Amino acid sequence: MKTQRSYAETSERIVRLLRDERIRRGLTKYAVEQRSGISQQMVGYVERGLRRPSLETALRIADGIGVDLAVIIRKAREAIPKSKT
Repeated sequence: MKTQRSYAETSERIVRLLRDERIRRGLTKYAVEQRSGISQQMVGYVERGLRRPSLETALRIADGIGVDLAVIIRKAREAIPKSKT
């Protein structure tokens, strides 16, 4: 069974993976704003952990970066160790 902690870790990992992918692709927050319609300020808030994005916002940011959010979620979940039951 997943714990609140593992959900929070997964959420944080998703945001880090999105940020890392944005940087790896050489995209600025402004470029993501232009492609996604999400303000660069909001992208920054999400990346710094000041805001938790809704599913729609996360999808739009991922689209703006040019990545599949489902792939990012899978990677994030694989990175979290399975809890012992």
